[in-house]
Amino acid sequence: MKQASIGAATALVLMAFAHGAQAQTIYPINRAEILSGASFDFKVEFPGAPAADAVKITINGQDPAALFGKPGNFVRNEDGLDHSAYIIRGVKVTKPGAYTVEAKNGASAAKVGWEVFGNKTPKAAKNVILFIGDGLSIAHRTAARILSKGIVEGKYGGELAIDDMPYMALVSTAGTDSIVTDSANSMSAYTTGHKSCVNALGVYCARNKNTLDHPKVETLGEIAKRHGMAVGVVTNTEIEDATPAGMVAHTRRRADYNDIVRMFFDVKPDVIMGGGSPNFLAKSTPGSRRTDETDYIKAFEKDGYSFVSTAAEMKAASGKATKLLGLFNTGNVDGVLDRIQLKKGTVGRFPDQPDLTDQVRVSLDMLSKNRKGFVLMVESGRIDKYSHSLDAERAIYDTIMLDNAVRVARDFAKKRGDTMIVVVPDHAHPVSILGTYDDARGATPREKLGVYDEAGFPNYPVADANGYPPSVDVSRRLALNFGSYPDWCFNAKPYLDGENVPAVAGPERGKFVANEKYCTAPGAVRIEGNLPTTSNSGVHVGDDVLLTAMGPGAAKFRGRIDNTTVFRVIAEALALGAR
Repeated sequence: MKQASIGAATALVLMAFAHGAQAQTIYPINRAEILSGASFDFKVEFPGAPAADAVKITINGQDPAALFGKPGNFVRNEDGLDHSAYIIRGVKVTKPGAYTVEAKNGASAAKVGWEVFGNKTPKAAKNVILFIGDGLSIAHRTAARILSKGIVEGKYGGELAIDDMPYMALVSTAGTDSIVTDSANSMSAYTTGHKSCVNALGVYCARNKNTLDHPKVETLGEIAKRHGMAVGVVTNTEIEDATPAGMVAHTRRRADYNDIVRMFFDVKPDVIMGGGSPNFLAKSTPGSRRTDETDYIKAFEKDGYSFVSTAAEMKAASGKATKLLGLFNTGNVDGVLDRIQLKKGTVGRFPDQPDLTDQVRVSLDMLSKNRKGFVLMVESGRIDKYSHSLDAERAIYDTIMLDNAVRVARDFAKKRGDTMIVVVPDHAHPVSILGTYDDARGATPREKLGVYDEAGFPNYPVADANGYPPSVDVSRRLALNFGSYPDWCFNAKPYLDGENVPAVAGPERGKFVANEKYCTAPGAVRIEGNLPTTSNSGVHVGDDVLLTAMGPGAAKFRGRIDNTTVFRVIAEALALGAR
């Protein structure tokens, strides 16, 4: 959804900003769209560390302290660096409209424009379920459809739940610092409506040395809780990982796991489920990764949460618990191919990890009891992780699992008519279906590969009721190939012994070489990487991603949009602006 109201004003501000040579840096940045009543930190950084009496800042011609009703704090040589900073934390703008911010330091000037938006229409949805297919690309969707629904004479045997939705949009995912995003700043755009930079969550990337001091913007989780709604955060990655953390966190460094656990506790989503238990444990507890003695599992339990660590415990808590913390693995929850068929990964240590579908069922049962509605974020995160490791079959099976989870949500929404469902990747991977690998054609991947009419169709057995073929080790398989890779060895066969590890540390510090484990396999070829030697896996790409949606308020998803627009559509559907 593009807002026509900001067109002319934006052009004017862009012109003024260019002439100002960007001497000062203003946060929020130019063209920011700010939800009325949402909290954010206002900051201006002045290079050269001028004195307070040498600078002037106005918002629509008014002193910022007067507009925000809070005094500003001016710091010369902030953090000992060669700049001065003016900051007011935790401000709000409740009146929608256009705002022009000007900052002057002698002859040097900068100007940015904001649009503050509010509730132009009545509340359309009571609930929103936001599904993030981490790294989900078009080829993942297509491959999941082929394996789960079958394809005969060019026609599929059914539709994916993620595809069978009335509204669709292309989403651009670039951040403030790069055309290629990571999961942190892309998720931050979905949960705050503000662009940010690689590795950042819920903040603008300023010059602060402390990762927790950068200018903050309120998250969807915080806003929903402030409005009395229930909030759920569900993933099959570590709960502190970028996508789930995006619902609550404010840090320049996504790896601040200990601080992110504290932020989860500060916001207190009603349902929190994923992996990553070591960062919840006190430092003295064996296996802990904390640097302090706070036991956050006990802290959550003291605050009324039921703690569960297995699928059985999770299901038993459904209908009884009012708040739920589920931590099912010390790391990421194993993907569906390992959990259900191959029994690899960490399944031996964690034999009763839940499926994403069961996590969604339990979450909906709990969250739907809130009379003011809920926001539930569900991530199928290992699609991305398996794509990084160039493990096609595992990525496809976790895409099917995402589709099954969406089907559960659709069944829930169908009975109510008050729930928006959004399915969107946070970024893309360079992955495409080239054809099929047929073992009858030869020994090496090049010999096995059939393209065009020689590709034919794969011969996976008919999928079970959940859409999973009972075997991936068939003679003619999808050639789902990745376009970015380190040096590695490949024989076009599925990885039945565990997730692919394409590259390992080499003799030269900080550089990676092909994992020789795979180089002696029958038919294996050694492939020279196309990534820097500092990369040990595949990388993201800057391609647009495909969003599909349904339910009240979802009609605003159309055409090409920026990732920040996802937040705006959700906020408008739930009428989260100042009232």
